[in-house]
Amino acid sequence: MSADLGAARAGATEPRGSAQVDLDRIDLAVVRELQTDGRLTYETLAQRVGLSRPATRARVQRLLESGAVRVVAVVHPAVRGLTASAHLSIDTHGPAETVAREIAAMPQAPFVTLTAGQRAVMAELRTEDFDALDRAIEQVRSLPGVSAVDLLISIEHLKDPYLLATTPGVNELDVTDRQILDELERDGRLPFAELAERVGLSPGATRSRTLRLLDGGVVKVLALVRPELLGMGYLCGFAVRVEGAREPVATALAGLERVSFLSACVGRAELVGTITAESLAAVRATLDEMRGRPGVRGVESWVHLELVKERYDLGAPAA
Repeated sequence: MSADLGAARAGATEPRGSAQVDLDRIDLAVVRELQTDGRLTYETLAQRVGLSRPATRARVQRLLESGAVRVVAVVHPAVRGLTASAHLSIDTHGPAETVAREIAAMPQAPFVTLTAGQRAVMAELRTEDFDALDRAIEQVRSLPGVSAVDLLISIEHLKDPYLLATTPGVNELDVTDRQILDELERDGRLPFAELAERVGLSPGATRSRTLRLLDGGVVKVLALVRPELLGMGYLCGFAVRVEGAREPVATALAGLERVSFLSACVGRAELVGTITAESLAAVRATLDEMRGRPGVRGVESWVHLELVKERYDLGAPAA
């Protein structure tokens, strides 16, 4: 598998030429804690992994500097006004990588991958409404080298630990709230004192506002790590055709441990998602398990060969 495979739907890509790093038992423990809460203090993190504060801080810094781990803030799409999305399967004539990188340059495309399967490129588009989505799709269709585009229009995210599928519990955000979100997107572990200085509030008021945004599901701060470092370096996309009601099938598939992402959609299939697994045998076993579920009429699958772009932590795309 390519070293550029990033965290499935997580936004963690490995920059070309970044340092290689081997994770020992304590590194893995640190990563697991930061995947749950990327803003854990060094004191708390040290207590949980059984190290001193300086040793814990040094471990975190080494992981961040290696490029294997990033701590980012992912803002709920609805907060950024991104209410329309589509999954695109793209055929090309000529090199697929050229097309993939052209799509990756679009601010409306947070996710682009080169694949092995019926189509050469897979991409996700996110926009503020369906008119903007239609324009972005037409932009993809018109790219040199694109021969066909097949669409799945997303209607609901059913499983996604990074994109905060639930509705935010905070309805109104003021200018300061949005400044806090912007700063956290730049550095998810920014200390409250420095964050306060940047937004012009006291540290106490800044902490209170930030916790309100975190607890309200407006933003999530977490560590993103290359899955091969966790022994989960195989990514497979799938589209499921459903016979009868979609909800029971969706609930069953979302409950599968290796299904890391699942979305309800309209188009050639009723569900689309991603498997993150430790081996091709595990991918195959998960696909077979899907095919055997009641209500599943058919499963289409593809293997992600190289993750060209996956960035859900960069704010709203330009209109």
